[in-house]
Amino acid sequence: MTAELQIDNDRHPLATKQGWASFVAQAMPEPPRLLPAADWQRLTSFEREVYNETRQDYHAALLLVATPDIKKIIHTGTKLIINNRGKQLGRRGLIVSGASGTGKSTSITQLGKKFQIDLERRSPGVRDRIPVVYIVVPPDATPKMLAVEMAIFLGLPVARTDGPQAVAHSVAAVMRRVGTGLVLVDEIHRLDLSTRQGKNASDQLKYFFDTISATFVYAGLDLAETSLFDGVRGRQIAGRFIPVNTGPFTHRTIEAKRDWAKLVAAMEHALRLHRHQPGTLIELAPYLHDRTGGMIGSLDQLIHEAANDAISDGTERITKSHLDAVILDLAAQEQFVPRQRSKQAGPR
Repeated sequence: MTAELQIDNDRHPLATKQGWASFVAQAMPEPPRLLPAADWQRLTSFEREVYNETRQDYHAALLLVATPDIKKIIHTGTKLIINNRGKQLGRRGLIVSGASGTGKSTSITQLGKKFQIDLERRSPGVRDRIPVVYIVVPPDATPKMLAVEMAIFLGLPVARTDGPQAVAHSVAAVMRRVGTGLVLVDEIHRLDLSTRQGKNASDQLKYFFDTISATFVYAGLDLAETSLFDGVRGRQIAGRFIPVNTGPFTHRTIEAKRDWAKLVAAMEHALRLHRHQPGTLIELAPYLHDRTGGMIGSLDQLIHEAANDAISDGTERITKSHLDAVILDLAAQEQFVPRQRSKQAGPR
């Protein structure tokens, strides 16, 4: 998945220098203060609308909680960056694979953000530095399309008549000049190595890998099921990249149930609702797992959309009726089999 961020009333995609800079500079959203009950009741209609929108915007802006998978990716990527430092040969990359909604894009962008913040803290005030480049592989990508995506991020002009290698040479030269140390390539599953075009595009990425002293991170959907590791090129990728897989939370063991409950508790703690009873969502943890299949992206949508509905209807607390009313992604819907009514049903 990709993200867009607000800068001076213009929306810049994350895969641009401006969008990435805004993402790195963006702090965690500050929780809005809940008004005392008496002050809340005295709000005018307009004041209440603004107050409610502020809380709803806060819920919508909350990032996914750092799950064990996300922590592992950031930890592994950070170690690779250190080990690759100063190397032209023998560098290793990181390849992140998993189902949709398991935090792949969140993980690699948070890794990039951490790397850039740490670098700027160690050596502040360096001008014209672009430590991280983030691109999204276009559908049916050609070598020139990949080079152009990097050129767009760097702000380099590209003429329609420029050949793929000319663009690639310009991109590589600029990335070396601006000190790029981390290259994030998202949606890598779109490269089809069973086709000539896909093979050529893979060769273009390898050219960048070989000519830029940076750590490369690829992320994509269920990569073992694609052609990415097939043939000579696939074996080369497998030999140069360390794999980390993301997956849904399970709910079979005591430890797994405890981890899921901690995730739910962290999301519940961040909510800004006037009448919500802490622990309500923890009691519903098994139901929340059933609804989402353990996918953190689906859980994020489920809880925060229900919270905003509770603000809109004035109940100010999440009930199971709110959760039942949220329409989730098709994958979550298809795997959901309602349990028999039990103590876990919670308040309605």
